[in-house]
Amino acid sequence: MTEHTEAGDVREIAHAVADEARSYLSTVTEVAAGANPDAALPLLLLAVSDILAAGARLGATTDVVPAERFEPDVGPDPDVDPLRVALANVFEGVDEYLEVLDPLLGDDVGAATISGDLVAVAGALAQGLRHYEHGQVLEALWWWQFSYLSDWGERASSVLRTLQTMLAHLRLDVDDDVAAEAEYDALQP
Repeated sequence: MTEHTEAGDVREIAHAVADEARSYLSTVTEVAAGANPDAALPLLLLAVSDILAAGARLGATTDVVPAERFEPDVGPDPDVDPLRVALANVFEGVDEYLEVLDPLLGDDVGAATISGDLVAVAGALAQGLRHYEHGQVLEALWWWQFSYLSDWGERASSVLRTLQTMLAHLRLDVDDDVAAEAEYDALQP
């Protein structure tokens, strides 16, 4: 593979991750604002799944190493706390969940929050996006890859499972009478 082709591949990956990052941030912000509360879980399930697919591509890519050994300054970190607070309000009463901390090293369980995990992912994506939008493509890719492997990939995976479980409970946990009636109706010609 030529250096020109590798540079094109890197730009293609960066462009794809930037698009997914923007989409994720938009969806999480809309859900936090309370837009369409009936669709919040499905929208978040899709957004987290999509960003995890982009993250998997980052994980499968050879380590990205920027030319400089320091992170260029793109200004102060974005304040994601208002987003976390808004999401905590959306998930009030069901925000906390338990997760296995490291499934390879043991069965230790820790507490996590949907709002905290969604915002941790958002913060990492936003930081990489800031580099990308400043034309620092390699730095953005390094940041997204590093933070995917060190933090947001695991957080997104945990919150994805939790969102899917919540959706399953909402759709499948019904009264026996309601289920029997629906079964009866479905069997009638």
